[in-house]
Amino acid sequence: MDTVAANIPRARALVGWRLLALVYDALPVLALWLLVGAAFTLGYVLSGHPPRENIAPLSALQWLAWLCCWIVTGAYAVLSWRRGGQTLGMRPWRLRVTDAQGNPASTRALVQRYALGTVSLLAAGAGFWWAWFDRDRLTLHDRLSATRMIRMPKQA
Repeated sequence: MDTVAANIPRARALVGWRLLALVYDALPVLALWLLVGAAFTLGYVLSGHPPRENIAPLSALQWLAWLCCWIVTGAYAVLSWRRGGQTLGMRPWRLRVTDAQGNPASTRALVQRYALGTVSLLAAGAGFWWAWFDRDRLTLHDRLSATRMIRMPKQA
């Protein structure tokens, strides 16, 4: 019976489900960004700056802080996808990231997926809109990284 269930094609995750997962994932990501911000603030104060002095806008330090936030977010996403195929935001919607054959994706493909997904979001979501025109309903970052986001069936 398990082999029959394994051969049933999985439903592709539609754009709406993906966006709902992104909204849910904003909460743990925000918590991670707060930790990064606290570390930068502590480092800034310990390096001799007055406690109430802000980091200058568009300074190298501020760009470094944003880069660290992006890296920490990527680590959260890639580690979550690698360990169980899901981030916290994907679990309520029963979404899972796999490779093109339905197996766990490689770390390299997941890192590519994260980087390309970032570009997709920064380009006004163009990579996500791609799924509405793609014959397999894949986003651009799915197609380019050879990964798939599927919707798992309900557990009985």
